[in-house]
Amino acid sequence: MMEIEPLVILLQILRIAVPYVLTSVGATFSERGGVVNLALEGLMLAGAFGAAFGQYRTGSALVGVLLALFSGFVVALLFAFITVTLKADQIVAGIAINILVMGATRFGLSLVFGSAMNSERIAGITVSSLFLDPLFLTALVSVVGGHLLLFKTPYGLRLRATGESAETADSAGINVERMRYSGVLISGVLAALAGAFLVFQQHTFTDNMSAGRGYIALAAMIIGKWTPAGAALASLMFAFTESMEIWLQSGFLPSQLVQSLPYIITLFVLAGFVGHSVAPRDSGIPFEKNRQSE
Repeated sequence: MMEIEPLVILLQILRIAVPYVLTSVGATFSERGGVVNLALEGLMLAGAFGAAFGQYRTGSALVGVLLALFSGFVVALLFAFITVTLKADQIVAGIAINILVMGATRFGLSLVFGSAMNSERIAGITVSSLFLDPLFLTALVSVVGGHLLLFKTPYGLRLRATGESAETADSAGINVERMRYSGVLISGVLAALAGAFLVFQQHTFTDNMSAGRGYIALAAMIIGKWTPAGAALASLMFAFTESMEIWLQSGFLPSQLVQSLPYIITLFVLAGFVGHSVAPRDSGIPFEKNRQSE
């Protein structure tokens, strides 16, 4: 069994938690507005590929981040158009977006890098400490800023009103579609930054590298009771379980069981928490402006 150093463990957990925190905080905005964002996996992949492609072509991490943001924004805009404007089923649309982005990034790998599995190595962001990584700092800001934006501003009040009762919000003069678009787009750019962080940490884009993190981030949001701070704390818990894989690799447990631990723990935690968590009332329900009069 490997020797465990507390500081190393802490840094490892914080590093693993960054994608979960960014994505789960973003998901909070989407669901608070009434849209269940099951497309988080695809949004992370789009951001990851954009970051890899941007830095590979230019050598600049900043360009990579900007292209990641653009990619996440475009995919989120497509998802919002399908679910908010066309009023398609949000669960089906989310899964479809994930499949679409998975195929698109695989095609992009073949087209740009000549491989269907992974890209060329990129430099990522070179810093002497995780605490100096701008994407790590962005994750911290997203938690504090997200809480203030949701619960201390008129925008947050309108977004939460939209998710609780779209009809009531509409009757109060709130543009429901605009608010739902904004929640999904915030979710998209934060998930894209999560993907960029993954790529910069691993120094390469690999096929389907999000590896279920989008779904776990959605679970973290539910456990966190649809609040940025709660989602961040749940993300730290999931990061801890994921780090257990590394600690237990040289132990006596079968590797397949060790690798499945984060997902097993996710299921058990969700089973215990989901019954005690109350989602925004209109979350997942398309808004028909004139449905009462029809």
